[in-house]
Amino acid sequence: MSKRGVSLILLAAAAALLIAACGGSGSGSGAQVSAEAAKYAGLTGDPAKGKVSFDSTCVSCHGPDAKGIAGLGKDLTTSEWAKSQPDAELILFLTLGRPAGHELNTTGVYMPPRGGNPALKDQDLADIVAYVRTLEK
Repeated sequence: MSKRGVSLILLAAAAALLIAACGGSGSGSGAQVSAEAAKYAGLTGDPAKGKVSFDSTCVSCHGPDAKGIAGLGKDLTTSEWAKSQPDAELILFLTLGRPAGHELNTTGVYMPPRGGNPALKDQDLADIVAYVRTLEK
């Protein structure tokens, strides 16, 4: 193999490592994925399936257009926090929920784990994240 071929392979490998270190293939700011969220980094969401899950679980607080319902859920189409998170971190967030008193909870309303739907699997959450990514402005 030529030196150029070896260089291209090394460059591709370095790029792959950099992408993985920055949170995988998901959207977000390129921030590091926490050790706790790393287990979700391999999930790839399907936006069409995510819309179905969103419509059956998330609309009660975030509304049918994901623009939020006053006093219940945030506007997910413009959330800078959501945009800045790698997909794996958002999946972790959805698995944990957010207590009403959490310092980052700006609504003061408890967000239950898995949006209150314990039947949602990790893949369903990845699908919801993929769907929400299609709505971001």
